[in-house]
Amino acid sequence: MKKLILMLLMAECCLMTAHAQKTVVSQTNQKVFDTVEQMPEYPGGMQAMIAFLQTNMKYPEDAAKQKVEGRVMVQFIVETDGSISDVHVAKQVFPSLDAEAIRVVQAMPKWTPGKEKGNVVRVKYNLPIVFRM
Repeated sequence: MKKLILMLLMAECCLMTAHAQKTVVSQTNQKVFDTVEQMPEYPGGMQAMIAFLQTNMKYPEDAAKQKVEGRVMVQFIVETDGSISDVHVAKQVFPSLDAEAIRVVQAMPKWTPGKEKGNVVRVKYNLPIVFRM
């Protein structure tokens, strides 16, 4: 079941990246890009991120008791040093599922930062996290 969840996550993540718009938002005197020439990458790639999520994600008890399922869309910024900031839920499902998605993203190690025109830049990233029983 975890493999199915993570395969869906991987497919949705690829689709989200492909359909992102190339807009620029200013924040703290540095631009935050939606897409860049070289997108940020989890250390070890997509398969390593899937393994991390499988190992660290826990299905909240209250959601399991109520048989709540869904896809939480988590949005965050990959900073120029690879750290993750401004983690928030862009699409909510259920309070405890939303909180678990935020928790697991905040627990991720530093990523390889994104690059635009050879420069390391801040990049907004959308990550769908699917909860299925």
